[in-house]
Amino acid sequence: MRPSRVAIADLPVKLLLAPGMVVMPLRMDLSYEPDDPYAVRVSFTYPGTEQGVGWVMGRDLLAEGLDGPAGEGDVQIWPVREDGERLVHIRLSPDTGTALFEAPAEQIAVFLRATEMIVPRGAESRRVDIDALLTRLLGDR
Repeated sequence: MRPSRVAIADLPVKLLLAPGMVVMPLRMDLSYEPDDPYAVRVSFTYPGTEQGVGWVMGRDLLAEGLDGPAGEGDVQIWPVREDGERLVHIRLSPDTGTALFEAPAEQIAVFLRATEMIVPRGAESRRVDIDALLTRLLGDR
């Protein structure tokens, strides 16, 4: 039986407060549900606390960012190497400011491979219930 959801918790990440200078350790939780096959939900949390900052990003965007620069808007992702370790930088730019995170690329790649076992890339449209989506978007008109 295939899992219906993929999640990875407590992935160690760093919030880069200034390039090459100040680093704040955080944890990142990733989750994927086949009912929303294009999206990955991300939560950044300071260790020892329960309240996180949530974000939704495209699964394809996250995957593309492991191999090269991806994204042009509020989310930008690109690979980096530091002391031989494969990392990924994730820049989030909401209206209130910008945050730059550094995460281990291999653990994100493992997470993405697990999501593809549930819904292969390119097959997402077969999982979307268009009628339910239209009903939700249009409401009781």
